[in-house]
Amino acid sequence: MQFIDLNAQQIRIRPQIDAAIKQVLDHGQYIMGPEVGQLERMLEQFTGVRHAIVCSSGTDALLLPLLAYGVGAGDAVFTTPFTFFATCEMIALTGATPVFVDIDPDTFNLSPDLLEAAIARVRAEGRLRPRGIIPVDLFGLPADYGRIVPIAERHGLFVIEDAAQAFGAGYHGRRAPGLAHVGATSFFPAKPLGCYGDGGAVFTNDDSLASTIRSLLIHGKGADKYNNVRIGLNARLDTLQAAILLEKLKIYQEEIILRQQVAARYTQGLDACRGAGLSVTLPVMPEGVKSVWAQYTVRCSRRDALKEKLRRLGIPTMVYYVKPMHLLDAMAYLGHDNGAFPATEDASQCVLSLPMHPYLEADDQDRIVAAIREHLLSSEERADFFGESLESRCLSE
Repeated sequence: MQFIDLNAQQIRIRPQIDAAIKQVLDHGQYIMGPEVGQLERMLEQFTGVRHAIVCSSGTDALLLPLLAYGVGAGDAVFTTPFTFFATCEMIALTGATPVFVDIDPDTFNLSPDLLEAAIARVRAEGRLRPRGIIPVDLFGLPADYGRIVPIAERHGLFVIEDAAQAFGAGYHGRRAPGLAHVGATSFFPAKPLGCYGDGGAVFTNDDSLASTIRSLLIHGKGADKYNNVRIGLNARLDTLQAAILLEKLKIYQEEIILRQQVAARYTQGLDACRGAGLSVTLPVMPEGVKSVWAQYTVRCSRRDALKEKLRRLGIPTMVYYVKPMHLLDAMAYLGHDNGAFPATEDASQCVLSLPMHPYLEADDQDRIVAAIREHLLSSEERADFFGESLESRCLSE
């Protein structure tokens, strides 16, 4: 059993992938070939966003808009401490300061309830200038942009949607990454829409910002590529990856539906554990929001015991994320100690992601659910294995 089975998808569309690669080899335009523009147009159509700008990675997709906004030393950019390192890393790379805002314990996304207070605190301290916010659509679930964007606009801040795990997710009739002033996504192979290497894209409806990002993408070029008008990057997506993504995008809507079916089967199977007197905490889906299920993540107080049990049965699992961003060595200069962001720290001790991909067989899912149920029912693990809240699950351990 695979945690993410990329081979199953490749078998399905291998002839189309081979033909797409051959076409690139035949025309020989390996950088900025015609497939790059075709992919951008297809991404724009899929998301409903005016400008899709493909680039070399999801990390660069975060860095490019930060550079376009002129973020630098003395600026504060608010983000979540419960994410992959690239989110806060790119803020720090510009010279700005990441300011962490704790998560909503149910969705794992940045808490709008805590955001405004964090902005007010930074303003009152006077050391940093609040400039922007980077929420993360964790595990495929969009953050609450209906609340976050108005807060940002009241304070004159930009919002960059980090949708690295949520390309195509739904939020009240709109699609990620088109839910903020700018969106970023990743095409890393394990992402819901992934290529066969690194890749990413930036999305915006702002014509001027899009023009600046396109310049930054290729060494800050101007109208004449040999007259550079700003300091930029070499962040182009290569043509081979664009060709591969074109074929994958053709089946992506169907794969989203398949992911949602896999998630529903997990939810049904794990929810049945309640009938055995066991309390199971499952992913939360706010009304009007649809996840693309990059991960199916449960919460459990004795996480490591369950992880080991499943490993012995040949069932792979992952922990995203073992260590919160504010406690990483690279972020030590910010001066945060244990206890600074309690919901994030509790989540890092409790979360466990189960195998998840569009081609996960029902029999394999049934085996996973049965193994979890058996473990929960064992005499040494039964008591409060899954709790009703992070506080009862984790703080009591």
